[in-house]
Amino acid sequence: MSSNSSPRLALAMGDPCGVSPELTAGLLADAEVMESARLIVIGDRRVLALGETHAGVKIDLPVVTTEREALTANSHVFCDLGHLDPADVSLGEISLAGGKSALTNFNKAVELGNAGHVGAVCFTPFNKAAMRLAHPSYEDEIVYMSELLSFDGKASEFNILDGLWNARVTSHVPLSEVASLINQDIILENIELTHQSLVASGVESPRIGVAALNPHAGDNGNFGTEEIDIIGPAVEEGKRRGFGCDGPYPSDTVFVRARNGQFDAVLTMYHDQGQIAMKLIGFDKGVTLLGGYPFPVCTPAHGTAYDIAGKGVANLGASRNAILLGVRMAALASKNKDAQAETRMAG
Repeated sequence: MSSNSSPRLALAMGDPCGVSPELTAGLLADAEVMESARLIVIGDRRVLALGETHAGVKIDLPVVTTEREALTANSHVFCDLGHLDPADVSLGEISLAGGKSALTNFNKAVELGNAGHVGAVCFTPFNKAAMRLAHPSYEDEIVYMSELLSFDGKASEFNILDGLWNARVTSHVPLSEVASLINQDIILENIELTHQSLVASGVESPRIGVAALNPHAGDNGNFGTEEIDIIGPAVEEGKRRGFGCDGPYPSDTVFVRARNGQFDAVLTMYHDQGQIAMKLIGFDKGVTLLGGYPFPVCTPAHGTAYDIAGKGVANLGASRNAILLGVRMAALASKNKDAQAETRMAG
């Protein structure tokens, strides 16, 4: 079990109609996870019991019903919101009840993070369609979190696999709009945020490969001029500002360079430009980080897997990696905070 010096994390249970219940149960039965952090698990204890049945494990975790009790616990604890009867859970189906449950759990976890009570927030997978039933204006976690926190800074989604990061300039937008949304300022913002997020995870001198937009990086303007007019100048400005960035590289080779150790991260211009590469490299191990907020938010990169829900075959690898990334980033942030406090006192 973890010690009192371990980082405290909030773990929100995701969509109950997918693999989230069994993944949560699996995490709580995983020795490495349980030794790495002090977890406040948020959800309905009856749904976790459903996950225990599916995963074939038995969880012995103290149950509390208030935030005060959760925060005064010395080790792991389950904060039971008592808001979802398992009888209302239809495995493998999008539902309002599932969306409301996941959203409520996430809200509480983010509240704990924003108040500084936990060093990181993690969650098992959501289903966006179910989330929209519960919150019609729901677009994605970045937009939702920024609205929830009234956050007006730069935040973005990163996908991480075996030490390789994928950042992106545009995200959940139609492909037909991508070229019109790319400019030098937004590329520079993402280079800077990628650099900062890598440093926050323990990479001292990040190396960022920037992908082109067009085939063959535009082939000197024959297949488009975004590389010449926008991406290349942004990369040069990034270098001038001291960031370890290079490019633009053709998107069909930049990940080969990164996998061979040339880069710590690849900044792509649109969602699937990076997602396809990352998921081919390792679908069951990837982590999604919501970076740029005052605290890290981590989740497995895969979805709710409705097709295998309740079968006890969900792979725990990505969820475990998400927790361990949150632990590492929370520990580094706490260490840096302590060092800054000592510097102020010494001065």
